[in-house]
Amino acid sequence: MSLEDHLTARIRADGPMSVADYMADCLLHPQFGYYTTRDPLGAKGDFTTAPEISQMFGELLGLSLAQAWLGQGSPAPFTLAELGPGRGTLMADLLRATRGVPGFHAAMQIHLIEASPPLRAAQAKALEGYAPQWLNSVNALPDQPLFLVANEFFDALPIRQFLRAGDGWSEKRIGLQDGALAFGLSPAAPQPALDHRLADTREGDLVELCEAAAPILHAIATRIAAHGGTALIADYGDWRALGDTLQALRAHEPADPLQTPGEADLTAHVDFEALALAAKTAGCAFTRLTPQGVFLERLGITDRARALAAPLQGDGLETLIAAHRRLTHPDEMGNLFKVLGLYPSQAAPPPGLNP
Repeated sequence: MSLEDHLTARIRADGPMSVADYMADCLLHPQFGYYTTRDPLGAKGDFTTAPEISQMFGELLGLSLAQAWLGQGSPAPFTLAELGPGRGTLMADLLRATRGVPGFHAAMQIHLIEASPPLRAAQAKALEGYAPQWLNSVNALPDQPLFLVANEFFDALPIRQFLRAGDGWSEKRIGLQDGALAFGLSPAAPQPALDHRLADTREGDLVELCEAAAPILHAIATRIAAHGGTALIADYGDWRALGDTLQALRAHEPADPLQTPGEADLTAHVDFEALALAAKTAGCAFTRLTPQGVFLERLGITDRARALAAPLQGDGLETLIAAHRRLTHPDEMGNLFKVLGLYPSQAAPPPGLNP
């Protein structure tokens, strides 16, 4: 049996499913899910993230967190956490960059939120000697100061999709057409969670709703508001989502989301406004949403690139230059990716971001 067989049987038994349910099965089904069965990163995988492009990304995020930790009085012990740590590359770079920060490593307790067994194994190898602890949920994080990074985590959370229909919404659902997976629409109905979008949408506009994001963000923000800390959230998206952003990526190329389920990465743009509102309800301050390129430049990525370039020549130098451009240039990841910071209302925002 394949995942497509499983989905087809489920639809025949229960009727069309939401895009969120489809994404959840495609990504995390225990037997056939994309993340539960492979390492998706790198040249042999399906996509590449910023930490895999250059060590500079993780180093600078680490130094921003460390400076925030110092600014809040160097609390000890504290939780150093990452959501969806990939191969552990970002955390390894963060730890290397912060070795010289007095007391930081002695006070930290590393927790990784990761659902994928293959990626947990890769993280253990990358972080050998640091004794990280793996958790299945942010709700299991300790009640103590929390310094957290999340890079390309929220974009992989399942979304529901709705089309404006008068003062109601028709949900985009996945059913069967001639035996194959196909998109369809439910009858229009009110959606209280989207009442605030009636003012900025028109008939036929598509709006995405990520119901899983707010509880995760709220759990993080509650700890930061109560105990101190900082969170740096980097992802692609914008302040408020509009339009169909569901995408599939396979072998670094766009793919049809309904083709070969479980064999491609599925993501959607992050609605950062929803994350900020979840932080606000938890009593936690949040920064202005900032383009990734601007954030990294404020932290000194160009100076770091020059230092790394000094001993290089030939292909090594060209690779470094290309990595700097890819992370920061407006035509590449610099504007598409944004960074949102969380911090206690009585503290300063993390370096690189403004209140």
